[in-house]
Amino acid sequence: MAKFEVEIPNSTIERLDKFSVKDMVDEMLSGAAKAVLENVRSNMRKSFKTTRSLEKNLKITNVYKTPSDGGRNIAVGFYGYAPDNTSEKYPAGKPVPLIAMAREYGTSSGEQKKPFLRKSFKKPEIEAVMQRIHDRYIGELNDE
Repeated sequence: MAKFEVEIPNSTIERLDKFSVKDMVDEMLSGAAKAVLENVRSNMRKSFKTTRSLEKNLKITNVYKTPSDGGRNIAVGFYGYAPDNTSEKYPAGKPVPLIAMAREYGTSSGEQKKPFLRKSFKKPEIEAVMQRIHDRYIGELNDE
């Protein structure tokens, strides 16, 4: 069996104790979600005539732990109802996620799809935001 011993200076151990990977991951997820949110808002304005009720109901959730694998997640999505869009079927107003998905994927009644959500997830942009936050945390760890 191989054996490995290393001596770490107390100052390094103290810096590592202050460093919270959970906080870094949560901030990285929040930063990425904010970038996606801005892209969704921008693309939404190109896809809809009026976006007032949609923008009001576009939200970012808190970072949460997934029960299945213990990972960390965050969601950007539409929540709630559009009270200015009532009908007999929807007396409280149409569900905003339904309105958004009808525009994103089209409908069987003939509304053409006009994707705006899928275009908002720009992998290089998201990775760049997350990398900046990561580098800041690692830089703080190295500066101490």
